[in-house]
Amino acid sequence: MRDHKLAEEAVSLLRELLEIPTVNGRNDEGAAAEYLDAYFKRYGIDSRVDRIDDRHANVIAWIPGRDESETEIWNGHLDTVPYGDPAQWSTDAGKAAEKDGRIYARGASDMKSGLAAMAFSLTHLPEKPERNILFIGTCDEEKGGIGARRVLEEAQMPQARFLLIGEPTALRPGAAQKGCLWLRILVRGKTCHGAYPEKGANAIHGAVRLAREIKAYTEQFTHPFLGSSTAQLNWIKGGQAFNMAADSCEAVMDIRMVPGLTCEMVLEAAERAAERLREENSHFTAEFTVENSRRAIEIPGDCPEMKRLRGILKRRGLKEDSIGISFFTDASILAKEDPGMRVLLFGPGKPELAHQPDEYVETETYIQAAEIFTELALGKAE
Repeated sequence: MRDHKLAEEAVSLLRELLEIPTVNGRNDEGAAAEYLDAYFKRYGIDSRVDRIDDRHANVIAWIPGRDESETEIWNGHLDTVPYGDPAQWSTDAGKAAEKDGRIYARGASDMKSGLAAMAFSLTHLPEKPERNILFIGTCDEEKGGIGARRVLEEAQMPQARFLLIGEPTALRPGAAQKGCLWLRILVRGKTCHGAYPEKGANAIHGAVRLAREIKAYTEQFTHPFLGSSTAQLNWIKGGQAFNMAADSCEAVMDIRMVPGLTCEMVLEAAERAAERLREENSHFTAEFTVENSRRAIEIPGDCPEMKRLRGILKRRGLKEDSIGISFFTDASILAKEDPGMRVLLFGPGKPELAHQPDEYVETETYIQAAEIFTELALGKAE
């Protein structure tokens, strides 16, 4: 039987967290870290804020387990993307609005609901968790991952074999996530009169050709949960006049990689494409710069944590088949030094609502997530 007073408290926690503005690059994400730090301390949990700069901070909490020889990491991010055009929202994006069994606000799905469900679960455990739990609320996940990188650089994460990420999966077990490579391409060519293109080397044409070849290479790699790798040319700049061939062009590709395709493999393919371009016209040169690099993640279907989660979902009559997510998470940074770390993605938000107007989480789904996190922490048998 569910305790309705506790359910109301869980919703109150989420509402308050949603109304702390943490737009990446605009607000102080540390405000949410300080709020959660105070929340954990209210329940006697060892917690601290790691302030990085005036806009970035992490919150780190420690919950000792029955077996203190093993530790697992629970992670979620504090930041959100911008609200977008207010006219596209039916509610105020910066205020938590409850209607029709949903809670609307920016971050409701991605991923303050997952963050709040984890925090509520850890503060209301009826007994010690099975293993030590280190909760890490990270900043700047939506861009460069400053918070997760700080955890590694400062050696703040103990030896652990399991990482739970509360990103939106609609209460489905997330078994894989795509990696990400933001690749900046700089092509230099030779300018000429627009009427005599054969006398030059049009850098815009060169950059587009490289992008097409990188895309063709990338999309060969597929995955049963994630589909194909993707490569999009999302930004391009070049040219000086309508009647001159461009002598330089800069472009950025957003490449999402399935397990089996690495950033190094894509870069090698890019260099091969650039060499072919130079062979056809010696005036071309190409340089590649990595703006962001996140590796793909996959967890074996027979790992103990996955089996446990599926058992919990089955008992509750929920879908237990695994899914993959196409966006990157801080798992690609936190598990970077340990490729063998088991990473499980699970949260109440819906992936398709992330970064959208009228973002919401279903209230019942959010409360169920908190209950499921509790069962996972206690080590309920699958």
